[in-house]
Amino acid sequence: MSIAFLSATLLVVVTPGPGVLYTLSAALAHGRRAGLVAALGCTVATVPHVVVALAGLAALVHAGGPAFTAVRYLGAGYLLYLGRAMLRERSENTGPVDAAPPTAARLVGTAVLVNLLNPKPVLFLVAFLPQFVPADAPGAAGRMLALAAMFTLVTLVVFGGYAIGAAAVRDRVLARPRAADRLRQGFAVSFLVLGVSLALSTP
Repeated sequence: MSIAFLSATLLVVVTPGPGVLYTLSAALAHGRRAGLVAALGCTVATVPHVVVALAGLAALVHAGGPAFTAVRYLGAGYLLYLGRAMLRERSENTGPVDAAPPTAARLVGTAVLVNLLNPKPVLFLVAFLPQFVPADAPGAAGRMLALAAMFTLVTLVVFGGYAIGAAAVRDRVLARPRAADRLRQGFAVSFLVLGVSLALSTP
């Protein structure tokens, strides 16, 4: 496997984005299991990105193309929706914890939408895979699939690590309700900022 590709993948995955923020917020609000489920959902969302990249559908994500623009605005709108919903939450001295934790299906569904509507992973794959595996190289398809699988695995491991780390400090966060509430509001503002940035961004 290419060390260069692994390094680039780690840089992209570790950098906080919508998926990381959602995983952290789920773990802090509902514990390690919820965070891990959210991490799994975010990882599942990379599969369509991988399929697009492997299929060579560069036109789908071409800068300024209508499909890319549609995904970008849908993603921005969903991030704005999440941020607004979190700002409207009202807790009773429980910080970011809800009385009724969401089901695993809801956590996965939200996580999939958060990461699926983020066009950055597929742009990364479309831009980087051809550089490491020339299309005319022997066994190119298999090698590209292996690199794409590496990207998905790294996403799961890194996001899982974020979930475990957030869950580890959860009790200390909950012991300070005011600080916990500010943290929840910070996540909400982060989603709003990411939404606006995505809407205004160009590839």
